Amino acid sequence: MSTTPELTVALEDAAKFAFGKNWRRFLQSLNEERIAEAEKSLQNMLETDDLAGRSFLDVGCGSGLFSVAAIRLKAKRVHSFDYDPQCVACTQELRCRYFQDAVHWNIEQGSALDDGYLARLGTFDVVYAWGVLHHTGNMWQALENATLPVAAGGKLFIALYNDQGMLSRFWRQVKRNYCRSIFLRVPIILFFGTYILTAGLIKDLVLLKNPLARFREYKRSRGMSYFTDILDWLGGYPFEVAKLDAVFDFFRARGFELVKIKPAPRPMGNNEFVFLRRSRP
Repeated sequence: MSTTPELTVALEDAAKFAFGKNWRRFLQSLNEERIAEAEKSLQNMLETDDLAGRSFLDVGCGSGLFSVAAIRLKAKRVHSFDYDPQCVACTQELRCRYFQDAVHWNIEQGSALDDGYLARLGTFDVVYAWGVLHHTGNMWQALENATLPVAAGGKLFIALYNDQGMLSRFWRQVKRNYCRSIFLRVPIILFFGTYILTAGLIKDLVLLKNPLARFREYKRSRGMSYFTDILDWLGGYPFEVAKLDAVFDFFRARGFELVKIKPAPRPMGNNEFVFLRRSRP
């Protein structure tokens, strides 16, 4: 199925969360420790020590953190793109900070819903789209498009929100209201943000854990920021979800084999998948 540029713009320009603005704040806390954790995430899921000799496509690059991680893991070529111009700017800022002379790192604006764009990029040994495609407004089309640049023998590393039925539909409405009404935004942050923090605190106290350890441990999960991700969660719209079996069946029908999975650590989290492309059609 092909998506016209006009439909792509209509889908992506509908009321949606300002992901780039949120990533801009995240860059203020980005440090060596966070980058190292991002590297470990790639190494663990891709089951490799480095990316030497391999090309890396960062679909919906966001802050640019994982493009930096790929460069540091010695990828021979990195291409980063995002629909949000602020995300593109964040990634360009990181190239200026860490790899000014990296001629093998290309950054540009592009859409995961534009199959023509994905096809023109050529093929890559690793295609990475973590927590991105369920925010496009047309997740299954975005997943279809993400298969286009995966080389034969290459890997597709994706993360998608876990389908929790009615609960997922409830959160979709919360996110939609956050993005559609500036008057609802502050109450949503205050109410649900307080709920998330309080629930975490109560859990820590019940388990006799130091509440501050939650934030330290969270940083060790892909180098992310606890508060950045809470805001991303509350406002992250468009929002789609997928059941494990649906994802398995989708990629099996397209010649991909599941080689690794990391189930969501909590019901509403992301399931992580690594698929191997046995051959190209």
